[in-house]
Amino acid sequence: MSITKQEVEHIAKLARIELGAHEVEKFQADLNKVLGYIEVLKTVNTEGVEPLAAVTGLENVSREDRAQGLQSLASAIIKNAPASKGRFIKVKKVF
Repeated sequence: MSITKQEVEHIAKLARIELGAHEVEKFQADLNKVLGYIEVLKTVNTEGVEPLAAVTGLENVSREDRAQGLQSLASAIIKNAPASKGRFIKVKKVF
């Protein structure tokens, strides 16, 4: 399968890219090389090979989303405030 100049121009139009005549020829050659490589990959025997998404073996690790230590943080802030009443910090009047 090979890409024609008209197909390259159509792809460029869809991507809203303006290409000159020289660029159309360049991209035509480049896309044909890519498609040629894909044809080579199709000939590889993959019988018995498990599909995989990553080769590193790393997994995305996440933890439960919950608040940790906020009570002790709040009590430390209130304890260090110049004046407090209960669980509130006393401040000067603004108006």
